[in-house]
Amino acid sequence: MSSSPTQPTATTPSAQPAATPKPPSASLYVGDLAPEVSEGLLFETFNTVGPVSSIRVCRDTLTRRSLGYAYVNFHSVVDAERALDSLNNNPIAGRPCRIMWSQRDPSIRKTGVGNIFIKNLDATIGHKELYDTFSAFGNILSCKVAFDDKGNSKGYGFVHFENQQCADNAVQMVNDNMMLDKKVYVGPFIPRKVRTQQLEKSWTNVFIKDIDLAITDEELKTAFAEHGTVTSAVIMRKEDGTSLGFGFVNFEEHESADKAVTAMHGAKLGNKTLFCCRAQKKAEREAKLKKEWEQLKISKYQGINLYIKNIDDEIDEERLRTEFAPWGTIKSCKIMTDEKGLSKGFGFVCYSAPEESQRAINEMNNRTLSGSSKPLYVALHEPKEVRRQKLTLNAFKGMRGNVPQGAPGAIYGAGQPVYYQGGNMQQGFVYPQQMMPSMPRGWQPQYPMQPQYPANALPRGGSTSASRGRGGASRGNAAGGAGGRGQGNRRGANPAPAEAVVPAMDTLTLAQVKQFPADQQKILIGERLYGVIAASQPLLAGKITGMFLESGWSVEELFALLSDEASLNQKIEDAISVLERAAQPEAGAEAEGSA
Repeated sequence: MSSSPTQPTATTPSAQPAATPKPPSASLYVGDLAPEVSEGLLFETFNTVGPVSSIRVCRDTLTRRSLGYAYVNFHSVVDAERALDSLNNNPIAGRPCRIMWSQRDPSIRKTGVGNIFIKNLDATIGHKELYDTFSAFGNILSCKVAFDDKGNSKGYGFVHFENQQCADNAVQMVNDNMMLDKKVYVGPFIPRKVRTQQLEKSWTNVFIKDIDLAITDEELKTAFAEHGTVTSAVIMRKEDGTSLGFGFVNFEEHESADKAVTAMHGAKLGNKTLFCCRAQKKAEREAKLKKEWEQLKISKYQGINLYIKNIDDEIDEERLRTEFAPWGTIKSCKIMTDEKGLSKGFGFVCYSAPEESQRAINEMNNRTLSGSSKPLYVALHEPKEVRRQKLTLNAFKGMRGNVPQGAPGAIYGAGQPVYYQGGNMQQGFVYPQQMMPSMPRGWQPQYPMQPQYPANALPRGGSTSASRGRGGASRGNAAGGAGGRGQGNRRGANPAPAEAVVPAMDTLTLAQVKQFPADQQKILIGERLYGVIAASQPLLAGKITGMFLESGWSVEELFALLSDEASLNQKIEDAISVLERAAQPEAGAEAEGSA
């Protein structure tokens, strides 16, 4: 994969292009955290640099376990920059952390602009050493060395510069140079999807198995040389030289290798029929075999495998087989047990025909066996993925039918703490269910905290959220008209029949939003976002808007969603996916195995 070094250009680290301005947000991403790191520990660490606004450790929506990263929000960009400079790669709970600016725009990460890949790194090189080496070429947005589960380096890493010129300079200056007595490869980062597509059109190595044990390397090479120039051919052998029955043939060109696989697969060489295919890495091969097995398992047991639960501990597999035997020929019967051999209360019975399994469902479902306390639940077994989709859909439908409206706030999974420092909230840990005890979570445009609008910030025509009612009456005007929302229209009041008129998107500009106080700019944008989201998700508009406003995105990013329909729809879909996962019951998952 190594490429020949290119001659360095006249550009040197001291003559690098002007740095782009730092992100306006004072939000930092903190990665590579130990599982036990909490918001409190992060607050103690980062508050020494400057006042912290809030901290959130991201956790799995079901297990509540830390995902290994967090977001730390400062009140000041200066404090955030100081924390990035002084705390990056410092140990937290015994593990060096990785800090970078929070990049909420996914396009920055996905385009690959300014991103380079480094391999053949010495095992002693970590994040800090890699950062120190490449920081001479420009401002670094992200720097990472890949580690395994035991904390050992995998020998490669990534550096993401703020612009492509810095990345090009780094590739030219460092590629094929020595780092700690090892020659490293440095090149542009290529996404996995693109690499896979390139590999499909460029592979040259052929894997052959079922080779006659009497065949030699030379005979194998001669047999495949008919289809193109062979650079190497080898049969894998034991230490004593005995053939293992498989080997590899590498061609000079991809077309020759592809032709050889087509011609030699199924051909006879010696006394055996060869099996030929593209040589694959172990991980790629295992993933392919797993996918094929899952598909085979679904088709093999479709309609004949039954799932039974509420099985008493006293009932064994022989008793279960006896009870279900009258309804057809049983191919297998299994009761799932734990590591101590105790019954888990559910099992599987597999029949030989779909008609038999359907007859068993009709006869045995809700039947109480002799000596049992609960009626059996009997149904066709479904793959884990199908069950999860159904559980999520059912829970989500129930949630959609009773979506509360309430104060703005982030939508987090149950029990996920968010640390707030200062501001209008009481200092300390605040759980979602405690943030507004008198008001359900979610966001609605009728939120009573009215922004104070500058007189010169109102767009003409009264089309902002401040003058959404009929006749353009202001929120603060008690005579706001039939559709107006005056101060008196509080929770519990009976508002007049609403004719929600979503203002035109071109009547409010970012410059006008900037004239509002900083703490009210997002509220104003939220009014507009709510109206747009409600058009497609009327029941979830409040929740989704709240998620957007508390996501940490800048005012510019939020405002851009009003004009970028594709991006807004994608983020709405992402938000709905998060809500679906959060609504999925933890205890709803059934057994993963089958008889």
